[in-house]
Amino acid sequence: MSLLRIHNLQKIYPAQRSLFGFGAKKGTDFIAVNGISFELAPGEVLGFLGPNGAGKTTTMHMLLGILTPTAGSITYFGKDFAKHRSEILQSVGFASAYTRLPGRLTIYENLSIYARLYAVPEHERSGRIKQFLQAFGMWELRNKEVAGLSAGQLTRIMLAKAFIPQPKIVLLDEPTASLDPDIAREVRHFIAQQQKEYGTAILFASHNMQEVSDVCNRVLVLQNGNIIASDTPKNLSATVSKARVELIIIDGLERALAYAQEKKLSFTVQEHLVAIEVDEHAIAKLLADLAQLAIGYSSINITKPTLEDYFLQIATQGRVRSVN
Repeated sequence: MSLLRIHNLQKIYPAQRSLFGFGAKKGTDFIAVNGISFELAPGEVLGFLGPNGAGKTTTMHMLLGILTPTAGSITYFGKDFAKHRSEILQSVGFASAYTRLPGRLTIYENLSIYARLYAVPEHERSGRIKQFLQAFGMWELRNKEVAGLSAGQLTRIMLAKAFIPQPKIVLLDEPTASLDPDIAREVRHFIAQQQKEYGTAILFASHNMQEVSDVCNRVLVLQNGNIIASDTPKNLSATVSKARVELIIIDGLERALAYAQEKKLSFTVQEHLVAIEVDEHAIAKLLADLAQLAIGYSSINITKPTLEDYFLQIATQGRVRSVN
C-alpha cells in the first residue's frame, strides 16, 4: 500500500479583481499545479525535479496543509488529508533550507519543543535529540542560540527537527540549497542513513542533479505544473543521446576542428583540449575517423549523459515552447 497518494491535484491562483473585489478581473488565472497524480511507496526516496516555477514548492505546501488545493485529493496512510490533517501530520516531517526557527531559543530548546509537539515520549526525547545532534557534530553547540548559527548549521538542525519524531514520511524542499559541497554531502549521507535504518519514505525536491541521482530511487519531473516524466535517474539520463568526448590533441588540432565543423558536431576548444558532443552510438566512428586523419591525442575522457543533461534538455525545450 502506498503511504501517500496524490490524485489530480490542482492549484489555481485566480486573476486579481480590482480594489475591494469589485469590477472585472485583471489578467488570467495562474495554474501552479495542473492536475498531477503520483504515489510514494514505503521506504521510497522520490525525487521532485523541475525548474523554478514548475510547481514543486506549491505541491509541498499543499501536502503540508499550508495551501488548500483547488481540486484533487491527498491521501496519507489510506486517510483523506482534508479530514484527518492533524492526525496525519503527526507522522509527517518537513525540512527546507528556506524555513527558520525561533532565533532566541537554543538549539536544544527548539528541538525539545518540536519533539513535544510531535508527542515524542518524555523518556525518549533527550536521547533522540542527543543522537541527532551528535550525528551532525552539533552536540557541543546545543546551548547556542539559533540566531547565531551558520547556514550549514541551521540546515543540519532543520533536518534533525524533521527526523526526531521518526516519521513515516519526510518532505524535503531544497534541503541543501546554498550549502558548501562537503556539508551537502554530509546531509545526503544522513538522509540515506535514515531511509536505510528506519525505512522512512522521503519526497525530495532539489535543483542539484547529482544529489537527486545519488539519493533518489525514482524521479518525478515537473514542468509548468505538469508531471512530464516518472522514472529512475539512470533511465531518464539514458533518454539523452549526446555524449561528450574530451581529447588532449598533440598532433592535428586543426584537422580535428575541421572534421567537427564538416560533420556539424558541437565542440569547444581550449588550447589543446577539444570536447566534442556526439551521439553515444557514434563514438566508435568518431574515434576511427580521427585515427584515419592521423590525429594524435595523449588522453581521452568520454562522459555519458547525466541527469543534469536531461534536465537541461527539458528546460531548453520548455523555453522554446514558451517563446513559440
